[in-house]
Amino acid sequence: MTAGRIGAAAVLAASLLGLAGCSMMPSFLGGSDKAAPPQLEPNPGLLAVRQAWTTKLGEVGFPMTVAVNGTQLALASSDGTVAMLDAGTGRELWRAGVGSAIVAGAGSDGTTLAVVTRDNELVAASAGKVLWRQKLAAQAYTAPLVAGNRVFVLAADRSVSAFDGQSGRRLWSQPRPGEPLVLRQSGVLLAVGDTLLAGQGGRVVGLNPNNGSVRWDAAIATPRGTNDVERLVDLVGRPSRVGNSVCVRAFQASVGCLDATRGGLAWTKPSNGGDGLGGDDRLVVGTESDGRVVAWRRDNGERAWTTDKLLHRGTGTPLLVGNSVAVGDSTGLLHVLSREDGKLLTRLTTDGSPVVAPPVIAGSTLVVVTRNGGVYGFVPQ
Repeated sequence: MTAGRIGAAAVLAASLLGLAGCSMMPSFLGGSDKAAPPQLEPNPGLLAVRQAWTTKLGEVGFPMTVAVNGTQLALASSDGTVAMLDAGTGRELWRAGVGSAIVAGAGSDGTTLAVVTRDNELVAASAGKVLWRQKLAAQAYTAPLVAGNRVFVLAADRSVSAFDGQSGRRLWSQPRPGEPLVLRQSGVLLAVGDTLLAGQGGRVVGLNPNNGSVRWDAAIATPRGTNDVERLVDLVGRPSRVGNSVCVRAFQASVGCLDATRGGLAWTKPSNGGDGLGGDDRLVVGTESDGRVVAWRRDNGERAWTTDKLLHRGTGTPLLVGNSVAVGDSTGLLHVLSREDGKLLTRLTTDGSPVVAPPVIAGSTLVVVTRNGGVYGFVPQ
């Protein structure tokens, strides 16, 4: 498949998000299904949380990932800005421009920060300076993974490549015969021990990070239907990892968990959602396309609870923090729910634009990023 075809396929596939029974646009686009959301219940204020700091980044029009390393945050904006912040204070450690609009990022190991530009370039920066840039064969919408002095990239054609973190030299590339349509959303790419996990279509593939060879292959969802649209299957969004247990979402199809050491599938359950997952050792939590928040038991996939209090609000990827579940919506609100039953504990405000990056926790600070470029740090009182 040529790079041009991949780009066209991605654009076409993105339009599918408003068709074929899918009612919610991705959270990074700030959309929601057309039904009017019900009136929000009063904020009970059962959990004392304060805004510790806020800062401004450029507008974010892509599925941005915030990379966390200790108390450092790596971020990127559409205008080509990359930055490293201190999560405790919001203080900017450094900022740089990569010279082109960004469509995927940020990935970081705390030293090197990597993004992908609209010009199909993988760019690495550190301490406020661009280290190197490397042309990619296909566009990528998933944040690069920076680990072990290497930078790994999952491209829209579902190929996986590795680059030397210091020089940008391509080390290896693992192709994957691609279906004609892909989603213009962030996919699955993470390291578990000495295995690199990548989402390719509806499957999680375990790769040797040294040479790209396949160690195992596990199916989360399989294509169905008779045409390319009906057969579109992709793993999307942030996975939930606890030890060797990794849980992922197949777009508008299912949620499933597997053992990353051998690729053994623990369970899959039907789920009609398009965002990533949060979780801990007991629960896996995700949102459905209509805004419902669902918790599954991590050990067997049985439902622990469901709440419909956030229907039609464009809810995104949840984050489990202690006894709470934090989830942002398309109006910039951050809803903090009880981990035990999904009831609202408190509600936090940002700048009114959609929450575009999955919330993260760095030290004791909960960090949220909005489409207008607002970065907010919240801490318990």
